[in-house]
Amino acid sequence: MEVSWSFLVSSLVFTLLVPASTGQLSPTEIRILFQVQKLVEYPQPLQGWNNWTNFCYLPYSPSLKIVCTDNHVTELSITGNKTSPRLSDKFSIDAFFTTLTKLSSLKVLSLVSLGLWGPLPAKINRFRSLEVLNISSNFIHGEIPPQIGSFKSLKSLVLADNLFNGSVPDLQGLSLLQELNLGGNHLGPKLPLLTHNLVILNLRNNSFRSEIPSQFKNFNQLQHLDISLNKFIGPIPSFIFSSPSIQYLNLAKNQLNGALPGNIPCSSKLLFLDISSNLLTGKLPSCFSSKSSNRTVISSWNCLSNVNSKNQHPHSFCQKEALAVKPPIETQGESSSTVKLGLILGIIGGVVGTVVLLGLLILIIVRRSDKNRTKLNKFNRSVPDKIPVRSSPKPVLDTRRVPHTMRSAVIGLPPYRVFTIDEIEDATNNFEPENLVREETQGQVYKGWLRDGTMVMVKCVNLKQKNLPQTMMQQMEVLSKLRHLHLVSVLGHCIVTYQDHPHTPTTIFVVLEHISNGSLQDYLADWRKKEILKWPQRMAITIGVARGIQFLHTGVSPGIFGNDLNIKKILLDESLTAKISSYNIPLPSKTGSESPLSGLNMTNHGSSEGGEKEDVYQFGLILLQVITGKLIASATELDELKLQLEISLAEGPSKLRSVTDPSVKGTYAYESLRTAVEFTINCLCKDPSERPSIEDVIWNLQYTIQVQDGWTSSGNLGTQM
Repeated sequence: MEVSWSFLVSSLVFTLLVPASTGQLSPTEIRILFQVQKLVEYPQPLQGWNNWTNFCYLPYSPSLKIVCTDNHVTELSITGNKTSPRLSDKFSIDAFFTTLTKLSSLKVLSLVSLGLWGPLPAKINRFRSLEVLNISSNFIHGEIPPQIGSFKSLKSLVLADNLFNGSVPDLQGLSLLQELNLGGNHLGPKLPLLTHNLVILNLRNNSFRSEIPSQFKNFNQLQHLDISLNKFIGPIPSFIFSSPSIQYLNLAKNQLNGALPGNIPCSSKLLFLDISSNLLTGKLPSCFSSKSSNRTVISSWNCLSNVNSKNQHPHSFCQKEALAVKPPIETQGESSSTVKLGLILGIIGGVVGTVVLLGLLILIIVRRSDKNRTKLNKFNRSVPDKIPVRSSPKPVLDTRRVPHTMRSAVIGLPPYRVFTIDEIEDATNNFEPENLVREETQGQVYKGWLRDGTMVMVKCVNLKQKNLPQTMMQQMEVLSKLRHLHLVSVLGHCIVTYQDHPHTPTTIFVVLEHISNGSLQDYLADWRKKEILKWPQRMAITIGVARGIQFLHTGVSPGIFGNDLNIKKILLDESLTAKISSYNIPLPSKTGSESPLSGLNMTNHGSSEGGEKEDVYQFGLILLQVITGKLIASATELDELKLQLEISLAEGPSKLRSVTDPSVKGTYAYESLRTAVEFTINCLCKDPSERPSIEDVIWNLQYTIQVQDGWTSSGNLGTQM
């Protein structure tokens, strides 16, 4: 639905703006096109150009469109492969846009999936006639330059799926803008000022944090609004549902809370509504549950009382989470601060004036006394140097009061670095066979020791020569970001290419932290050698795994899916913090394709929705073994144990306790156990579309921990309830 809306409006804009090609290009603009071809490193859509190419009458191609009017290029649309890597280090985004702006008559500029990287230069405002700008699905980072607000003729602006961060500049001056798509970046937390003429507004998957602003009330032409996957808070204003033109509305996966009024009106044009994964309470309004077959409403994973309870949190969950959600500090008391500003400035002015007068009096007195002291100090100038000078004491950080996650981020890992081949050979003792830990589908893994004594793991992967430099640049950027509390994190890498031997593959060495305390399987399989994991420890470990998966999916771009998770790959450090190892590091295999998943794969029951739901399924398998204490070696054992849990859940508490790992007896609240079992079964659904998202997994596990904490604090530990 979302793609079709953007495509519809963009296609309409393109059709209305740009006529068919007429005339021939000037030699100057022909040279510019050849320069563009070179600067973007000859992508497939631009290959085959020569001195006889007639750019104004190219054959139809979905990946390239050039439209000419009166001997000038008025549209340039290039679409690369969705998996296009970042361009090489030789690429200069400044030089690229300097060249492009020489096409002075451009009305439509679309550069999608070309591997462009670097900050968007301010000189983009040289496009005087631009009406459509689409630079989505690249690696452009930094802030959006404020000069982008100077395009008075702009009707469509698409900057989606890049690495933009920070605040969005004021865009309310773009009075003709109909489509704005900033989705899939790191923008926020403040919302920008926008024009009221928007038809499509897409802000999904960013870091915007505020209440839904009142400016949306004036967007009378808005048909498509997507603000999902942000941090919007507070109640949902009723005007958002009754906007006269709204057809598609996605508010999912925010922190919106409160009860929806039962009598709120819905626009008759509203065809799709998603309010799932928020903190909403009360009943679903009657207009949402309209019997109209044309309207799709998704409301799962709130705390609503008149819908399917299996897909809702308990009411207490939303209450607790809503209390934890606070508005941004800078927005609190803004109005009162504005009212008092004049008074405060007046007081400050008076104080400053008084201080200045006192200072002048003191200065006069000091100067007079200095004259009298000159002779006394004439022969003793070292006296002031003998007076000890003390700097302001630095506050002592009490690490006991710093949150655990913050301590881990501060104390944890050394900075990411690029190693030399000498350092790699030295660490592994020239890849001595005794240091070989295992063979994986992506290559060998060795243990090693850095020169400072740190023990590490070194993964060796051979790559085809042709993969460099274009493929590797993207992977290296992602690789450097794979650092998280719940991952076996990447410390650095080394790339070795043998230029004198063209048939010898390039080798990349990935240096990872070493975790020596064993795997989760070790703790469950042989607790005589390890400590027995009680229920609170097991839930803390599983929520750590879930947060690690969430980081792989959303913490890097592009997300990392299909990680072949299993209980052997969950390592525990000395503090029993879970760390995912052997996840799908984004490197091409020896054949240049994605390496196949290894190990026990039990997702054959249907993983058509892709790697996200596959990882959720495998997480459910881990959770199943954590709850029962039984290790699963086959799909048959999985099906039998899952069925046993489903039956026990239906038969009641005593039966469910009987299938739980006996070693956790007396350490859990039954409500915590029941919720964990229910959610495990949901994760293991055969239909991927029925499995929860990883965000829903985390929310439910947090609930089990809240219930457990309340039960423990009431003195119930050691009893069974």
